Amino acid sequence: MSASPGVRGLRAAVFAAVCVLLAATGHGLAMGDMPPLWADAAGFLGVFALGWVLGRRERSLVGIGAAMLLTQAALHIGFDAAHRTPGHSMAAMHMHTATQHHTTAHATAAHLLAALAAAWWLRRGEAALWSLLRRTTTLVPGLAAWWRDAPLPAPAPDAPRVPAGPEPPRRTPLRHAVSRRGPPAPVPYPH
Repeated sequence: MSASPGVRGLRAAVFAAVCVLLAATGHGLAMGDMPPLWADAAGFLGVFALGWVLGRRERSLVGIGAAMLLTQAALHIGFDAAHRTPGHSMAAMHMHTATQHHTTAHATAAHLLAALAAAWWLRRGEAALWSLLRRTTTLVPGLAAWWRDAPLPAPAPDAPRVPAGPEPPRRTPLRHAVSRRGPPAPVPYPH
């Protein structure tokens, strides 16, 4: 089953939002200054494009985790480059360079743990979404065209009406029924 453009866009937007918010928050905590808004927007568009390309089918935890780690690394580099723009003072850049050497291992570990936690969370959402898509398209065939790349089903021809007769009794399976072969055992009578 493959996703329609609407579902792909929704999934890509959620993936991009989680990635950019996670990277921007981590970078802001480490730097003491959030990345510029244009860097957030550029990061969102880049990650959205990646999510669109990868969003045609359901992804596993490993696939989501790998994409999350790669996007976190790319966003970290991009946000770091955005902080080095001419708009920042030289003192701020020297302070950033000095603190960067001390926090690189901590930042890497924090990015790794946050990316893995976010990947697990996104995988749970991915599994729930695809389960909903599979159930909905089987229960409501008219939604199949929106959920996946498929044409609308042709309407069934009208069947001739059969006069309603008595309905046969419905047999519901007994949950705790015991089935044994053979005649029942004789009941002992006291003499």
